[in-house]
Amino acid sequence: METTLRFQINGKAQTVSSEPDRPLLEVVREDLQLTGSKYGCGEGQCGACSMLIDGKRVFACKTSVSRADGKSVQTIEGLASGDKLHPIQEAFLAESAFQCGYCTAGMIMATHALLTEKPRPSEDEIRGWMTKNICRCGSYVSILRAVRRAAGLEAK
Repeated sequence: METTLRFQINGKAQTVSSEPDRPLLEVVREDLQLTGSKYGCGEGQCGACSMLIDGKRVFACKTSVSRADGKSVQTIEGLASGDKLHPIQEAFLAESAFQCGYCTAGMIMATHALLTEKPRPSEDEIRGWMTKNICRCGSYVSILRAVRRAAGLEAK
């Protein structure tokens, strides 16, 4: 049975009618047409669908849309300010931390959640946090450099 859900997405109020158990990723991509977050494994194991709910990383493929009700959701589309990239996006670009780009939105959102929680993470904390995101192209060295750059731990 459909229900009405209300939440903020990228700072804008949204009202959605949906089955409450529908995946957040499906609602965001199909109903709200925000397609930056990707469907990867559907099991919450690859991180391509990473979004933030109230600042905490979630795997939107396995998170029901009802969990977003009354909360703030942030997707990759909500990071940049107009034409100005977010510093994390700039770091990923500067380090060429992508090849095909499929995992990039999830990697950036995971980095954002990490740096919000721990602005100056250790190398072990970065590696531990990012293990929940998979890059099939194997761009891990560049991705780790980008995370360190975004945290101010790597020369610019």
